[in-house]
Order: sequence, then C-alpha cells, then structure tokens
Amino acid sequence: MCSVHDTVEFERRGIPATIILTSIFSNAAIHNFRARGLEGHPFVELPHPISNLTRSQMRTVALRHVGALVRQLTA
Repeated sequence: MCSVHDTVEFERRGIPATIILTSIFSNAAIHNFRARGLEGHPFVELPHPISNLTRSQMRTVALRHVGALVRQLTA
C-alpha cells in the first residue's frame, strides 16, 4: 500500500502522518505498518463502500472522522 509507505516515510522524518481508508483495506494497512516497523500505527477507517455515496452522505462520513484525524496528526 503506497499510502502506508508514504506515512512511514513521513513519520521517520518526524512529520506526523496517517492514512484514511475504507474498512476493507484495514487488514492490509495493519500488516503493511507491521512489516515496515510501525506496528500499531493508527489510521482513519471509513465504512466501505463509499463510492456510491452522494456528496452530502460523504460529507457526513468525513465530518464523523475529522476528530480522529486531528488527534492522530497532533498526538
């Protein structure tokens, strides 16, 4: 997963980073973080699927996860 790789690179450079993904990809992210030495690194998990959501529904989903995103980037 490129997003995990990028997150690991940012974190190693001292730049807080996280990824946003849908639930179907969470196991892949967990294994990729472990393989790259960042086991347990947090990520923001959205419900799957999201491709069928309207703009309004996606906004609702996104707003529900803003707090987690901010916490991960400022911890």
